Amino acid sequence: MLHSIFNSLFGCSHQRTTFPITPRRRNAGFSASTATRNNTYVVCLDCGKEFAYDWQSMKIGEPVPVPVATAEAQPVYR
Repeated sequence: MLHSIFNSLFGCSHQRTTFPITPRRRNAGFSASTATRNNTYVVCLDCGKEFAYDWQSMKIGEPVPVPVATAEAQPVYR
């Protein structure tokens, strides 16, 4: 609880990340979020944000863009 309050006030430093993950198959098509992950990435264990990972320099790169979920228009019954 206290950790999430500090995160919301000061932001996350992204110090704790997963081991670099590389999807086996490109464009597996299981969901919209996996279709954008074609390269190696790491995930921050504190905030859940994904970052590109460069194996050559062994450094974390730019944040991976998260696809915006669009809601379908629902009919209104009266």
